Amino acid sequence: MLARRFTIVCLLMSLFGMFFAILVAEAGRSPRSWDEATRICRLACPTNLRH
Repeated sequence: MLARRFTIVCLLMSLFGMFFAILVAEAGRSPRSWDEATRICRLACPTNLRH
């Protein structure tokens, strides 16, 4: 019974660790080139003239 609980706790902690690692990796990643291109185009290109 103790080994089963220990296994469940270890699996949950490893899942949490992987999720946290994904969050940290995404936060440290530089923005993609197409994300910056759309941001620049939104500022420079007058495509939405619905005033």
